[in-house]
Order: sequence, then C-alpha cells, then structure tokens
Amino acid sequence: MEPIRTVELFAGVGGFRLGLEAASDRFKVVWANQWEPSMQEQYAFDCYTAHFGNDRSQVCQDIAKVKGSIPDHDLLVGGFPCQDYSIMKKNSAGIEGPKGALWWQIDDILREKRPRYLLLENVDRILRSPAKQCGRDFSMILRCLYDKGYAVEWRVINAAEYGNAQRRRRTFILAYHSVTKRFRDLAEGVCSKWLKFMHKYLLEGSILAKAFPIKSHGTDYSKFWIDEMVYSDVQDLSVRQKVFLYNAGLMMNGLVYSIDVHPQMESPIALRDILEDGRVDEHFFLRKADMPSWRYAKGAKREQRIRLNGEKYWFTEGVVEFPEPLDRPARTILTSETQVGRTSHVVADPQTGRLRTLTPVECERLNGFPDGWTDTGMPEKMRYFCMGNALVVPLVTRIGEGLIADL
Repeated sequence: MEPIRTVELFAGVGGFRLGLEAASDRFKVVWANQWEPSMQEQYAFDCYTAHFGNDRSQVCQDIAKVKGSIPDHDLLVGGFPCQDYSIMKKNSAGIEGPKGALWWQIDDILREKRPRYLLLENVDRILRSPAKQCGRDFSMILRCLYDKGYAVEWRVINAAEYGNAQRRRRTFILAYHSVTKRFRDLAEGVCSKWLKFMHKYLLEGSILAKAFPIKSHGTDYSKFWIDEMVYSDVQDLSVRQKVFLYNAGLMMNGLVYSIDVHPQMESPIALRDILEDGRVDEHFFLRKADMPSWRYAKGAKREQRIRLNGEKYWFTEGVVEFPEPLDRPARTILTSETQVGRTSHVVADPQTGRLRTLTPVECERLNGFPDGWTDTGMPEKMRYFCMGNALVVPLVTRIGEGLIADL
C-alpha cells in the first residue's frame, strides 16, 4: 500500500501526527512546521522533535518564510491558531487578526500544492465568526477551497460525547480535491439529487458521520451558493456576507448546506478516572492564602464596574463548580490552566481530600496523549500551555481510520 504523504502545519507537540499514526502506518509525515512567534524558546517544537526526530523535514520557522520549501503531499493537516476566533478572547478579530490571518498561509500552500485531502481543526466559534458578521470568516474559507477545486464537509465535535474525558468542542474541516473519487461521487450525487443527497450524506455517508455517528438532527437548515460571493477584500466581504451555519455542513460545487445534528452518545470518561494514583507533589495543592481569590473567581457575580470612558455598567457571571465534580468529564482545558481563575480546574484529591489543581500528566490524559508526553525539559507552565493548545488525539485517530477506509 502506498504511503499517504502528510504535511503537518502548526504542529504543536504533534497531536495530529500521533493520532494519524495510531490510525495507520500509511500516514507518513514528510514535512512539519511549528513556530511560536511570541516565544524565544520553542518548547513545543523541542517536544515534537524529541518524539519524532529532528531533521530537515521538521521546521521551526515562520510559515510565511518557509512555505515555499513544502514538498508535494497527499494530505495537509493542521490546527491553525484559534485565538482570533475564540470566545475566550474579547473582541476577537477573526480572519483579520494576526493569528486568524494565518489561514492565508494555508491558502497559499493549497494554491501551489493542491493536496488530495485537507484536514483542519479549530474552535467551534469559527462557524459564527466574527460576532458582528456571523459566518463571514468560514464563508471566506469555503470560498477559498471552492476556488481551488475542493469539496468540503465540517462537523463540530464534543470529545466527551464520543467517549473521551474532556468536554472540548472543536470544528473539524475535511476537504477533498476534484482528483479524488469521493469528490466525483459527491458531484454526481449533488447534481442528481441536490439537497436530499447532501442531507443524507451529512447524516450517514460522510467520513465525519461514520467516524462520529449521528442520532438525530434539528428541523432548521441553511443553504446558500458560495460561488455567488462577490468581494474585493475582507472588509468588503464584511459588509456583504452574513450567514448562520450549523454544526454540520457540506459544500459541493459552490452549494453550501448546513444542519444541526445530535450525536449518538458514547459513555465518556469521568474526571476521576484520569487523576493520578498515589501522592501528588505539594505545590499542586491550593494555598490557604489564595482561597479567597479562588472562591471569588469561581463564584457568581453581579457588580457595578466602570468602562474606560467612565460609563458604568453591571457585570454578571455565573457560578463555576468548586471543586469540580469527579463523576463527569472535565471542562475544556485552556493554556492558563492552574492559574487562579474561573477556568482552571480544581479537584478534591482522591488520596487526601484536599483541593488541588490538575497535574501536567492529568492534562495530557484529558487530551489523549501518553503520560509524560510534554516532559521533555520545558517549564511546567509550558506543559499546561501546550496541552491548552492541543487537540484530543483519539478524535484524529477516528478520522484517520475513516480516511484509510475511504482510500
């Protein structure tokens, strides 16, 4: 069997590669790029090369400067940076932001290389970005892929709903070039049966539906023609394009169809089942002096605040369970995990009953990485940072298995 030559962009600590190689040894990464512009020390890249080797095919430079050296490949994968689409960032700029704009580097690579398959991952909010122009950014991405001869399916996956330990919701985007059999089959089906075919495909026939079975769907849908978009630049598109996209969709020959689907639930892993056995180091336990800050951060709030212009407003915030319930999967882990704040997880240690934060190993387990994957010499806070940026590896494995079956 021929290898599937794979290029991994924005590789982080190698979640895509780890997941694909678990699916099949046919996936062969021929080039990978990881570079964090805000950091002098490239800890994620060092972790990647510690596990996968360090040669000329592993590149730690700005993708804009090295994209011309990318070899021919069959599959392009990447979790392109999500900060400019994330709900955790105030006034997220979407595709116009410095991180969101990295989409255009992917676009340049696709224009030059035209790989047969494309697999990308981002936050669920990318479908609604930006807030003031719902659906604009994803419409632009779909249009770029349409212009380069791709059919596209997408799906928002909550990892816990498919048997994992974290309620992490991410959008997976899978595209097929016109040279593939799947593209031709899609073209034939859409041309003959239109929306009826697209609807059934999203529920049963797509690679994502087979990897993550669907139980039911809502009654609403959205439909529009991406090839009718006329724009001179992103600013112009901001005025013209607005569309509500649901959590599953298909774009074929310029026609976009989107529906809201509900998962065939699988039993998740409870938070207690990923906690480390035995003694945990003392520095993970909450200090008495910090308890008021923790309780304030986790508690409900309704307080008057003042904007920079002097305007008064009421700030409200709901309560976060403190400590975390151990009989349910964890909330989404973020890059700021363990810092005093409402998003960090605090658990009652099973051995002592005392409150503590999660350990780096526990965060690795929440994302499906082997224990100690990030224990490659980086500072402890960077281990949390890397896991906050990572994806849930078993989800990639399931998609990889679907691609192999399709081939």
